[in-house]
Amino acid sequence: MPWVEEHERGGTKVRRYFRWAPGARRDLSVLVLLGIAVAGYGGTTSASGGGSSGPVPRPRSTATYPVHFEGWNDPKPAPRPTVSYPIRFDR
Repeated sequence: MPWVEEHERGGTKVRRYFRWAPGARRDLSVLVLLGIAVAGYGGTTSASGGGSSGPVPRPRSTATYPVHFEGWNDPKPAPRPTVSYPIRFDR
């Protein structure tokens, strides 16, 4: 996106200007609107009058680690084909 220097075109003096790439104005406006939306969404504060200070407590986890699933120590064999060649069926 270069600067186009001052020049004369058809007898008319054209001043220096910045040439935008095709679609660049729309892309820039979408990017700016997205930035405003993110800033507006991220900057909201609680409107409640509770006045609580400090971090919000996290819920306690009820999971026990390491996690074990049923049949973990005695896995069932995976199904295997009975033949090693493909069986073709008539259509």
